[in-house]
Amino acid sequence: EQVLDRLELEADLRAAVAAGEIKVEYQPIMQLETGAVFGAEALVRWRHPSRGHVSPSRFVAIAEETGLIVPIGRGVLREACQRAREWRQWRRGARSLRLSVNVSGRHFQEQSLVSDVEEALRDSGLVPEALTLEITESVLMQRSEATLETLRQLKSLGVHLAIDDFGTGYSSLGYLQQFPIDMLKIDRTFVDPVAVHGSDPVLARAIIALGKTLRLETVAE
Repeated sequence: EQVLDRLELEADLRAAVAAGEIKVEYQPIMQLETGAVFGAEALVRWRHPSRGHVSPSRFVAIAEETGLIVPIGRGVLREACQRAREWRQWRRGARSLRLSVNVSGRHFQEQSLVSDVEEALRDSGLVPEALTLEITESVLMQRSEATLETLRQLKSLGVHLAIDDFGTGYSSLGYLQQFPIDMLKIDRTFVDPVAVHGSDPVLARAIIALGKTLRLETVAE
């Protein structure tokens, strides 16, 4: 039953991608010092006609395995850049807003990634510095030389680069100086203790201190 259900979900996902039914929602990123909206993160969503809302943790894994994550990623990137351009142009106080988009491990390994980002920026008219690409820590550690070259090419476009889920992977701290990274995104497992009475979010504080030392921005998930 589980295998059949997965096969049906995969077939439905292929149809949804072809029909443009994968949607994007946006989560605000707040500046703690001022309470102002600093930016937003694009989140991929899928509402199935009969299953209802399908959790990203479920369908993204299938998309990664099948390669569907690449066209999904391209679509999210294009839509997010277009939306950010509209916000910055028409919404009061949004001229400096930055938009964050997750890059999947599969898409990061594609040779087309840099041109996909370049095309999304060009077609939308969004300035590169308004876009932040989030790459998970585990993906960055897979192929150091090829990874470094891809990061350099992305950085040459003028976009910001962030390490997502920082602290959950197995990276060497030496890579933080080698990679052209602008931001560390603190994983939620290290952020949650902040709201628990009597607990000490020592790891979150350590990552923030590390970011300050390396002159990197830090974002709490």
